Amino acid sequence: MTRVKVVVEGPTEEAFVRSVLAEALWPSGVSLTPIVLGVPGHKGGAANYARVKKDLLLHLKQDRTAYCSTMLDFYGLGEGFPGMPLPPGLPNIAKVTRIEEAIKAEICKLIPDFRPDVRLLPYLQLHEYEGLLFSDPPAFARALAQPQLAQTFQDVRDGFPTPEDINDNPATAPSKCVLRVFRSYNKVLHGTIAARGVSIDAMRRECPHFRGWLAQLEALRQNPPLQ
Repeated sequence: MTRVKVVVEGPTEEAFVRSVLAEALWPSGVSLTPIVLGVPGHKGGAANYARVKKDLLLHLKQDRTAYCSTMLDFYGLGEGFPGMPLPPGLPNIAKVTRIEEAIKAEICKLIPDFRPDVRLLPYLQLHEYEGLLFSDPPAFARALAQPQLAQTFQDVRDGFPTPEDINDNPATAPSKCVLRVFRSYNKVLHGTIAARGVSIDAMRRECPHFRGWLAQLEALRQNPPLQ
């Protein structure tokens, strides 16, 4: 079994990785363990790069036999990330891949002996976790026990090329679109329930950047055990 530690932004991503994504990847021989960003007693929150770098260095050094990844929202990303500021006019996926590649390059320079070139798989969610849930708007609405919102969610989805493109404006970010019509939405509780209803298969089909991350994780089963 290939083990992957996933540094996540908060409890929403932790629940998703632990219960939905891990179950989907287990048959592929890949075991995911989410680790909430930060120190005990003060976890989650804005993912500034100082915190992210500290955690990545810690986990890569602690266990040479495990891989390390991230699941952080591009929306509201904190300060200090390499690759920033972004050049104007970049396509959405190019924005996050630029930052992901810059993170990997810096960590590789800092601890080359720990093989982050092989073991580190940075991933930023475009733009926000809830974007994945718009991969199947009717299923999303049913999972929330709000079937009357199916068309509302579909209208949001239809306004963008992919669910991942639902944007980073404070008024129209994916979670804000949900809260506007379903005020009792709870990111941790409903986010996980909705993810099960929508399914990893739908997310894979509709979300190109997420699909690429899944492919990276699934490919780890073909790698020899780390020493």
